[in-house]
Amino acid sequence: MDAPPTGATSGTWTAFLAMAFVVVGLTGLFASYAAPLPLQRALAREAALDAAQRAVHGADPQTALEALRPQLAESADALLPLGGDMEARIAAERVAMRARLSAESAAATVRARWIIGVVTLMGIAFGAAVLNASRHR
Repeated sequence: MDAPPTGATSGTWTAFLAMAFVVVGLTGLFASYAAPLPLQRALAREAALDAAQRAVHGADPQTALEALRPQLAESADALLPLGGDMEARIAAERVAMRARLSAESAAATVRARWIIGVVTLMGIAFGAAVLNASRHR
């Protein structure tokens, strides 16, 4: 049985190679969903710290802050138990929270770039291997 002419299969292999690079694009697309998470967490924490600041001036600040514990997450440890200059403690925690989430954002960016780079190299190697195998067919 005769093999099909080389030109007939080159379109198939080209499409296959293109799909190897589509995987890289999809990886980047999925990474773009994770990138804004630290910002979203920071905005939610800012809102929780604003609520904590209002709660400090309320009738029962200890109970109000305890109720905010889930939204405050690790920031609750810096604010509870109630005592001292709460305005200063909230301001200090706001600065510390921003630094933590900024570092988390930078780390997520680095991880996403590494993932995209590794998947790109894997796509190139896989595509080159397939094209090389088709040449020797």
